[in-house]
Amino acid sequence: MVLDALARIVKVQLPAYLKRIPLPSSLHGFTQLTVVEWLRLLPFLGVLALLGYLAIRPFISRKKQQKDSLINLKIQKENPKVVNEINIEDLQFTTAAYCRCWRSKTFPVCDGSHKKHNDLTGDNVGPLIIKKKEV
Repeated sequence: MVLDALARIVKVQLPAYLKRIPLPSSLHGFTQLTVVEWLRLLPFLGVLALLGYLAIRPFISRKKQQKDSLINLKIQKENPKVVNEINIEDLQFTTAAYCRCWRSKTFPVCDGSHKKHNDLTGDNVGPLIIKKKEV
């Protein structure tokens, strides 16, 4: 029963539908189509666009998507891992703020760039603040 219905669609209804489509033989012919003809043509063009997209989708580069998700865009990119070590004894002041958003021009010291990043992205990052007890 289901296969009969599928066979009817493929063998009878689809060819009849394709015969009724007002497909012009030139680009100029598209400008001559009426509104009703465009309405009959749109589902066909939509299916073609979907099939075309599905056909090229595996070949679309995903590197742009990955680059958009990077946190560190420019700091020590030649290194496989960025590590900063700061000795507490070397702190000149009792409080120091260090960047966690990777946007500071003075990295690893925070320069407040996270404020602009948060405004643009809706993120909520802030600095790492280290305090040295006064003895």
